[in-house]
Amino acid sequence: KLIPSMLNDPSVELRRDAVQRVIDEAAALKEADNKPEATKTYQNALNAARDIDQIKTSTAALRQLGETVDLPRHFGFLMHWNVIGPFDNTKRKGFGAVYPPENKINFSASYDGKSGKVKWSEFVTADEYGMVNINKAYPGPGDGLKEVTAFAHTEYHAAEARDVELRLGCKNAWKIWHNSKLVFKRDEYHRGARIDQYQLKIRLAKGRNTLLVKLCQNEQKESWTKEWQFQLRVCDATGTAVLAHNRPPTPKTGTDNGNTSSLERRKKN
Repeated sequence: KLIPSMLNDPSVELRRDAVQRVIDEAAALKEADNKPEATKTYQNALNAARDIDQIKTSTAALRQLGETVDLPRHFGFLMHWNVIGPFDNTKRKGFGAVYPPENKINFSASYDGKSGKVKWSEFVTADEYGMVNINKAYPGPGDGLKEVTAFAHTEYHAAEARDVELRLGCKNAWKIWHNSKLVFKRDEYHRGARIDQYQLKIRLAKGRNTLLVKLCQNEQKESWTKEWQFQLRVCDATGTAVLAHNRPPTPKTGTDNGNTSSLERRKKN
């Protein structure tokens, strides 16, 4: 009887246990060939799930039951970005350094990067969990570039002014700005990442909103330090997605480092 409230419990452990009980209930309904109730129950589990294994289990079951599951839309992951880099992060100094995108966004400008001139380019992720993999934009030798910094920028168009949460998953050092105002920052590397790892409260303006993420990669070369990526979604306090009013269909294919050419494309999320 505690399960309904525990599905939205802020405690990761209690929430996971509650979701698992709902998944088990759904599996029993599916086994009993009660497809309508099984579908409804799996959907309840997916709505509350935040751990990848439980999301995958619920999604796979729903698809087996004939349901279409659009995970990026379901969670509100932001898929369309522009990126610029790499800038320098030697000796981890890039986190505190102020690079041009932190002062002004100019998509036609080029700047001095770590190893030459850098400019903005479009980056679209087709990852089901909205992962923006900067290593794909700026591939390097072996497991990727080290001691580097990049920026990712997007626009989000809100139907109304309202309070929301930005929920970020990231194992690199990062800063995030909303409408040019610094929301939060964390100078920490490779301590693990998960969906909704960081929950940041902001108030959306009606219409155009901008989001800028600064992402720093350090010098570590162990196999578990190669990730240079983040996922970001917009939701309400319960974790339900709040979608931009002009959100396009979820992309089926992503881009690596194509040239940015259209302002209209930058507005899609």
